[in-house]
Parts: sequence; C-alpha cells; structure tokens
Amino acid sequence: MTDSVYEVLRAHPELRSLDDDETRLLAAAAEARTVPKGGYLFRESQPRRAFGILLDGRVQIVKGFRGVPSVLHVLGAGESYGEGSLLDDYPHSTSGVVTDEARVVEVPRSAMAGLAENEPRLYGKLVSIAARVISSRLRYANTLISGRGTGYLSGEMRTEHDLLGERQLSVDLYYGVQTLRATENFPITGIPISQYRYLINALAAIKEAAALANEELGILPHDVADAIVRACREIRDGKLHEQFVVDVVQGGAGTSTNMNANEVIANRALELLGRRKGDYEVVHPNNHVNLSQSTNDVYPTALKLAGSWALADLVQALGDLADAFRTKGAEFSQVLKMGRTQLQDAVPMTLGQEFTAFAVTIGEDMDRLREASELIRETNMGATAIGTGINTDPRYAALVCEKLCDVTGFELVTAPDLIEATADTGAFVQVSGVLKRVAVKLSKICNDLRLLSSGPRAGLGEINLPPMQPGSSIMPGKVNPVIPEVVNMVCFQVVGNDLTITMAAEAGQLQLNVFEPVIGFNLFQSVDMLIRGAVVLRERCVLGITANVDRMRWMVENSIGLVTALVPYIGYERSSALAMEALATGRGVYELVREKAWLSQERLDEILSPEGMTHPRAMPLQVES
Repeated sequence: MTDSVYEVLRAHPELRSLDDDETRLLAAAAEARTVPKGGYLFRESQPRRAFGILLDGRVQIVKGFRGVPSVLHVLGAGESYGEGSLLDDYPHSTSGVVTDEARVVEVPRSAMAGLAENEPRLYGKLVSIAARVISSRLRYANTLISGRGTGYLSGEMRTEHDLLGERQLSVDLYYGVQTLRATENFPITGIPISQYRYLINALAAIKEAAALANEELGILPHDVADAIVRACREIRDGKLHEQFVVDVVQGGAGTSTNMNANEVIANRALELLGRRKGDYEVVHPNNHVNLSQSTNDVYPTALKLAGSWALADLVQALGDLADAFRTKGAEFSQVLKMGRTQLQDAVPMTLGQEFTAFAVTIGEDMDRLREASELIRETNMGATAIGTGINTDPRYAALVCEKLCDVTGFELVTAPDLIEATADTGAFVQVSGVLKRVAVKLSKICNDLRLLSSGPRAGLGEINLPPMQPGSSIMPGKVNPVIPEVVNMVCFQVVGNDLTITMAAEAGQLQLNVFEPVIGFNLFQSVDMLIRGAVVLRERCVLGITANVDRMRWMVENSIGLVTALVPYIGYERSSALAMEALATGRGVYELVREKAWLSQERLDEILSPEGMTHPRAMPLQVES
C-alpha cells in the first residue's frame, strides 16, 4: 500500500482535531487490509471490531434481513465506518458490503482499549469524534427510512416559480416547487416514492441515459450533461433518496414523480457545477434534465426497469424458499405418511415427496416470473407525449435505448409502435397475473402446512412448525402457526392488488393511461410483500419443521387407504369389501388380509412396504385368487 497509515489518518477530515503526536499514536495502532468484492467490512448483528477508513473501492451500507436489504448509504474513498467501535462492542445495526474491491485502514477495537487506558486525552477526542459522526448518520438514516426529507433544515430560503406562481423552499431541499405542490395535493397513502428504491434508481438511470444521448446528438452541452450524469449516478448509489417525497399514488399520470426526479437531479447537478440550488438558468429541470422526454415515456419505462430489478429479487427469494423445501424433502424421504384427497385418506406417500412437490411448484412460478420479466423489457422512450416523438431528434429513440441498456445492463428494446406502447399497460397486467399465480400457490402451501401441523393432539399433527410466540391471551400453552398465517395474508393482499391493477389498466383512455401510479404502487407492493413473505416463511418456518414419524406411520398402518395398494393383487371387489369391513370393525387392513390368508405374510409385507406404495412398480399379470 503506497499511502502511509499516518498520512491517511492525518488527511481524514474527522481527525483534523488530532495533533501530529496523537495521529502517530493512532497510526501505530492501525493496520491496512484489502477486502475483495462481495466481502464484508462488518455485518449486521455482529460485534463491532474496528474503526476504519476506506482508501478506495465502494461499500454499500445495507440494513435488513436476508433477501430484502435496504441500501442506506454508499461509502466512497475517504469515508469512515465503525465509529461505534470507539465506544463499545455493541452489535452493528447495518452491514458493510464491498461492491468494488476495497482498501482500508482500520484501528481494531482491541487497540482502542489500550488507548483508553494509556492515552485518555486522545481517547476522549476519538469518542467525541465518534459521537458527532454517529449522530449525523442516525439523523440521515432516520430521514431516509421515513422518506420525509431532511431531518434538519436551516432557516435560509430560496424562491421558485411555476405557472401557478411563486413558492419558497428551504435552500437545503433538492426538490423544487412542482414537487412541493405535489406533496400538498396528494396526501393519499402516506408512502413516498423513496420507499421503492428501485423506482428511484430507474428514474435516475433514465435521466442519465437521456443526458448521454442528448449530449451525443449535440443538443445538450457537455458540462451540463456531465453534471446530470454524475448526479444520477450518485442517486443510483443510494444518495438523495430521501428527497423523493411525492406520494406513490398521485393524479397526473406520474408527472409529479417525474418532476420530483427532474428537480432533485437538476439541483444536485447545479451543486456539482459549483452553483446554488435553484439556479435553473444553468441546469433546468425541464429544459435540460427532461430534454427529449415526457412523463408519458419516462414513467412507464421507470416502472418496467424497477419491476425487472424487483422481480429478480423475488425469483431469488423464491429460489431460497424452494431450496429449503427441497432440503426438507431429502430429510423426510423415508418418512411414510398417508396422502389425502378431499381431506380423506387416499394412498400412502412419503413426507419427502410432499415437501419436494412444494419445491417443484415454486420452481414453476420462478420460471413464469422470468418469462413475465421479459415482457417488461420493451420501452417507449422517445415517444414523448403520445408516441409521435414530438420534440425529439429522429435518432433519439434508438440512441436512448442503447444508452439505457449500457446504464442498466438490461437487454431493452424500443417498442415497434410508440403510440400503442404509450397507451398500453398490458405488460403490467401480465406481470400482475403471474404475481397472483405465485400468491395463490404460496397460500395453498401455507394452508397445507397449517393442516399438517394442526393439533397438537386433536388434529393431524404430522409435522411440527417451529414455535414463534405464545398463541393465546387466555389459553396457556397454545402456539399458533403464525408464520404461514401471515404469508396467507400477504397472498390475499397480492390477489386484491391484481384486481386493482386490472381495473386501472382497463380504465385507460385514448393515448394515455393516467392510472399508472396506482398500477406501479400495487405491483411494487405485491413484489415487496411476496419477497418478505418468502424470506420469513423460509427462515422462521420451513427450516425448523420437524416430523412426527411414529404418528404418521401409525396412521398409515391403520388407514383404510391401504386397500388401494392391494387392488392389483386381490381385485377391486374384495378390496372394497375389505375396506367396508375394516371401517365397520375398526380393525386394520393388514390384520384382516393376513387373517383371511389371501396373501402370504411375505407377499403382504412386500406389497405394503413404503418402497412399494410410494413409487410405480411392476404389476401382476392377474389377480390372485
């Protein structure tokens, strides 16, 4: 590493209060290391181990359980992490995931203990620095999670105007007057668009691609294009998401969402150019950021990009769930039980076959989701208002699609008829239909898990779900199947969302469907809830399921359904009479056949073996008499 540890620490802004001797003491306790892409600087719920400074690379600060993390921040060169380790070893509340190989300088917590004892003055300064940084980050994280703008605003104001007049905004805000009006007009769900990070990233990707295309066409100055692109990349890195404050459900076909993006990007671009926010003569939300665009091509394209990313997450979450069922299928492969049709005894099977079938049916839905995702890779960028391409260069549509492919990594295509593509929302209906299919099948699996675990003594009681919480405020010892229950409710919501999307798609008129915001909201809610439901079902239910082997074998041995396995050997008529006798007397099928000597005990044991009853096998040429 070419940089000396001392020089790195000396140059860090937060450590400038240290004198040279203190910096050298800290450097003596520090160490350098390299962390590969995909590695962790620290992990959520694990003890704090070091204070560090990122020399180069890229690190996402993420929070959330496996499968659905939220990106709170992206660390760049010169930024620090792990300040809390200066105070205690309390577990991290977030994880630091390396996305580009990182070089770091770290001061281990073990070294901090020595400094606290031997250099109390230096340690006191470090604790003060840590407290200041942690306070600032908590404030930022709170506003990011709440989605309600900055946590603290200075008293300085700026004035902006639109066609309705002038309004004042804090100089700290990146959004402008049109976003402000939207927050006042649409207090509908209380959910800001920032809750759906993929939607914000999609908007930024579109604006970046448009700026690159417009610059190449010679209609956007290089310095303005460069500032817009840099601002968009910061947003795609997770910055400024808290500035996207308009409600997800809004009138105007998504115009408020588009203008929220235009204003935030314009004002950040102005800062990058050394200008003040609101200096729109240099970078204008409409004239520059929205150049060659309309809400009517930006918004549906953003929904499709965001949907593609979200569906990939859902496929991953379902894949993990399917793997869990498949693992249980292998674990239970030799556990014999009764299969049931219409809640009545049918024929024997293994519990492993039942759980493997769950994995297979989820796998089928994963394939359908991948197919549906392909349908939303067709964009109408270049359509502008209604699909005629007004106010665009003839080369723009093809070029912006090319740039968007480069920015997102997706294989996108421009719709063959932009007028049709601007008015049509059929792809969203198709995706929603597949999400409903996923929900219906997942809910059916949860129904089965609840039935199989019913009891513990007065129900089927074939499996045990891991106990998650006491189940009653009045009945001691009761434990309910709360995880399958909550996933059932997730699935019910998704089915309802599909109806909303259907109605909204049908209600579109002429050259535009103005109801795309509610389509997007319901799609994203469905995907989000299904992801979380799949993760919770896997982590808090499926992985902990155990089998009541003896109870299931007893039910098989005492089930009248065994007679079905005997039909090829003793005939349907005798099997039917045998079933009636077993039902009337309460005696077992095995016992009655052996008593009547219709088959030898060896033959009977062979026919009624688990291997014989749960797989196809060679049939006898004739019924034994």
